[in-house]
Amino acid sequence: MSHVELHVPARPEYLSLVRAVVAAAADLEPMRRDERVDDLRLIVSEATTNAMEAHTRVDSDERVLIRLDLGEDRIEVEVTDRGAGFEPDALETLPHVSSPDRLDFERGLGIPLMRVLADHHEIRSSEKGTAVRLVVYTSRHRPEPSTIVDG
Repeated sequence: MSHVELHVPARPEYLSLVRAVVAAAADLEPMRRDERVDDLRLIVSEATTNAMEAHTRVDSDERVLIRLDLGEDRIEVEVTDRGAGFEPDALETLPHVSSPDRLDFERGLGIPLMRVLADHHEIRSSEKGTAVRLVVYTSRHRPEPSTIVDG
């Protein structure tokens, strides 16, 4: 398994760099060139945006860590911040995306997207920060939905 680590300042202008590195790393192996790479780029961008906002809220100058582990059958990404943390189970439940009531909410899509697009996701949060782990299998190795376990 190959590893790539990015330590980026918590500033929005670095999001495009993160997305580009994720896509480039995934493209190192031809078998990963599929729609799953687009899913991964989107959810890593959402997780990184949340991490950057967490740093901003506590006025931290620390960098956000993005670690990619590239396996033959999957890509695992962990985004780590040093924000104040949050309780993932206490997040507000938003209306379904097809509901007109959903238009009243401009934010709050990141974690629901991670839950839908990642084959596995895990959020560990404390007052010292949050780590979001996302796993996306290549299409050929994607487990059946009934075997996917959320963390």
